[in-house]
Amino acid sequence: MRPSEWTRILAKYREPILSRSLFELTVTLVPFVAIWALAWWALSISPWLALALALANSAFLVRLFMIQHDCGHGAFFKDRRWGDRLGRILGVLTLTPYDVWRRTHAIHHATTGNLDRRGVGDLPTLTVREYREKRWTGRVMYRLVRNPVFLFGVVPFYTFFLQNRLPVGLMRSGWQYWFSALATNVAIGAALGALGWFGGWDVLLFVFLPTMLLAAMTGMWLFYVQHQFEDTSWDDEEDWDVHDAAFNGSSHYDLPCILRWITANIGVHHVHHLASRIPFYRLSEVVRDHDILAQSHRVTLWESFRCARLHLWDEKSRKLLSFSDARMLAT
Repeated sequence: MRPSEWTRILAKYREPILSRSLFELTVTLVPFVAIWALAWWALSISPWLALALALANSAFLVRLFMIQHDCGHGAFFKDRRWGDRLGRILGVLTLTPYDVWRRTHAIHHATTGNLDRRGVGDLPTLTVREYREKRWTGRVMYRLVRNPVFLFGVVPFYTFFLQNRLPVGLMRSGWQYWFSALATNVAIGAALGALGWFGGWDVLLFVFLPTMLLAAMTGMWLFYVQHQFEDTSWDDEEDWDVHDAAFNGSSHYDLPCILRWITANIGVHHVHHLASRIPFYRLSEVVRDHDILAQSHRVTLWESFRCARLHLWDEKSRKLLSFSDARMLAT
């Protein structure tokens, strides 16, 4: 069955369930606030206890981002206006201006796997040929960007703490994106000012910062594995099809049960790209009802760690390769 045919089959799962959406929001937001308060209180006992609680709380922040993600796709509430309002509020907690992210993420969905439309909402990915044609300085820079320490350590901090402060990629696209970024910045500044005023630097260093950083690193890893796996798909514009790219260029990150809950089923990414209006809590229904989708492009937790060594797209073998594998092709 072609991916375009799956989109029609999956349409029946698109309807959000209000009671379920409110339940998922409650069981995510309430524990997040409670653990945050507990970590703040724990500072009076030990900063290391507060740090441990803050790191654990990053799981709920990741889940809040996934709810914001569903709001951006109009998948959380039937009335998109309520989803947008919730998304903007959550954007303050996730340090992500909602309207800016929604637009760049829509571009990502519309261009994923297209070699001629890279650069917005994706990770830098070169073909083997493009990498070989670069000067040594360009190769060094690309190796730095694709290095796991840089990609999952430096890039998350840069993305959520610095890049998100401006409507990067949409500077000339309209005032609404500037307003989204600046309004979010003002709200974040006010929240951080209140935390610093009432709790001091300890709250910022041992509660706020660890929660944000670990959540950002987790989000970057998830985004990487969802598209950077060996049998992913990239094509030139003339051979590219949006449905084929959505299905073949996205993985099914088959995680253990607790991690599926934390990540709000975002690992069922091939289905999400085929039908982005499906609420995250209904993606499990899809793979339960359609075993072929459950088995397609499946990457286990253990297998995913090997994806971190894949960096270059080989147009001949149609596989993502490591630098060493690409070097062997030239010998």
